[in-house]
Amino acid sequence: MTILVTGATGTIGRNVVDQLLRRSADVRALVRNTANANLPAGVEIAPGDLLDVDSVRAAMSGASTLFLLNGVVADEFTQALIALNLAREAGIERVVYLSVIHSDIYVNVPHFAGKFAVERMIEAMGINATVLRPAYFMDNEITIRDVVTGHGIYPMPIGNKGLAMVDARDVGEVAAIELVRREQSPTPLPLTRVNLVGPDTLTGADAAAIWSDVLGRTIVFPGDDTGAFEQNLRQFMPSWSAYDMRLMAERFGTDGMIPDGGDTERLVELLGRPLRTYRDHVTQIAG
Repeated sequence: MTILVTGATGTIGRNVVDQLLRRSADVRALVRNTANANLPAGVEIAPGDLLDVDSVRAAMSGASTLFLLNGVVADEFTQALIALNLAREAGIERVVYLSVIHSDIYVNVPHFAGKFAVERMIEAMGINATVLRPAYFMDNEITIRDVVTGHGIYPMPIGNKGLAMVDARDVGEVAAIELVRREQSPTPLPLTRVNLVGPDTLTGADAAAIWSDVLGRTIVFPGDDTGAFEQNLRQFMPSWSAYDMRLMAERFGTDGMIPDGGDTERLVELLGRPLRTYRDHVTQIAG
């Protein structure tokens, strides 16, 4: 019995692979660039791309469970629909899909709306899946570390409602637990949704205060200029993607990413340990 992992070389996917191997699962990874995959020994490499139907068919042959992670790209929705249709064609009845928290609320944000549409397909087609809905990844903060330490500001426009930031390692471990649970079940398990959150719901000012404590000097949160945020991102990504991120930041300001009642307790029980904190993450990356 084989678990196929897409997105296996990225931050989340690699954590999923590592956690599956710790649980002695048979892991196959769909990989575009096999030369640079750098995956652990014991992982079966399946060369391919989610838009290459033949390669996905080959990767799914003989697999029993699918972890579906689609990158935030212009054709993300198409990739997901093709993968799920091919999984059904291959007889795969056990799926874990990585969506996003509040996908049904951030309806004007392209990559949120796309993930919610995939969730609707999963439900409408009766696919037996766990839909994981992570909040904002703490690991995003690695990209702003030099700005924080070099300029003394926390630049992410995350608003004043609060985000329940989650560590990618916790996401990967919950995903692995769900994959193994479905893999080992004698019959396919029903659809379920799980919000993946951290233990604290933090505003921009809260994040800046934690950076200040860790670094031992004042870090300022300058506010939520989403227009400037978009323009800055255009230096590193296509305009459509930068605008997508701006729309997301605007919803941070109006809605936040607030856990539902019981979300944190459910995850602690599932993992059997406390959730990783933002302070711990900042301490780890600040040095």
